[in-house]
Amino acid sequence: MSKKNVVFMLAVKVPQYPWRSEPYKYGIASWKKWCDKNNCELFVLEDLIHDNNYMKINWQRYYVFDLLEQQGIDYDQILVIDVDNIVHPDTPNFFDISDRKFCATHCDGSYDWTFRSMENYSKHLFDGKMFPFWKYINAGFQIINESHRQIYQDIVRFYFENRDKIIWCQENLHVGTDQPVLNFILNLSGTETKLLPYQYSMVDMVRKEILDEEMTFTKCGWIYQFNAIPDNKYADKTMYWMKKTYEHFHGELND
Repeated sequence: MSKKNVVFMLAVKVPQYPWRSEPYKYGIASWKKWCDKNNCELFVLEDLIHDNNYMKINWQRYYVFDLLEQQGIDYDQILVIDVDNIVHPDTPNFFDISDRKFCATHCDGSYDWTFRSMENYSKHLFDGKMFPFWKYINAGFQIINESHRQIYQDIVRFYFENRDKIIWCQENLHVGTDQPVLNFILNLSGTETKLLPYQYSMVDMVRKEILDEEMTFTKCGWIYQFNAIPDNKYADKTMYWMKKTYEHFHGELND
């Protein structure tokens, strides 16, 4: 049996914030349909590996190689994607254009937040080393394969070796979590990265003025991430847009 490409998502429910996970079902359902259409396997992690207070959920995606092997999944390439994404049903098979490189999209969101993350992680955790802004990627869309296992292992090891300092930076400097570390390790290791266009990871759609009732964003690209939505404390706006988008393509979701 030939190896399959895998779409991997984290959909862990955090008891303190039960509303956050409510919209996940729409993202998961859309990806299940896309995977079935493109002969890929969907793997959704619903259980924490480490307690969330010890290691935030985002960091736990870097165990993906071990998790797939534990489940006996014979993988080829893997898309690691955030669960607050919905995929257009006609999205081209991006695995076919990866060139078997580490593929991602440029993090085209809040530039202030990106620069703040880069500068503070450089200063406090990476001995002043830096890389060009245009190489900074979105951790919510990563296409990887077995050759990138060491990168993921390095990220986990870096976290545990620098956990206290990382947490201090996040709490006091308002910077990213795992995404800056991923970017520094990729760039400082010289890992060859292929950038796909924004259409494959459409972040910060509110800032770009395309998240509207006319569904403008569905005409602009393939994969929609419902992040950075104002006045969204209880994820009600995320729920509204993910439900609306899923039903735009597929009709009502049968739970």
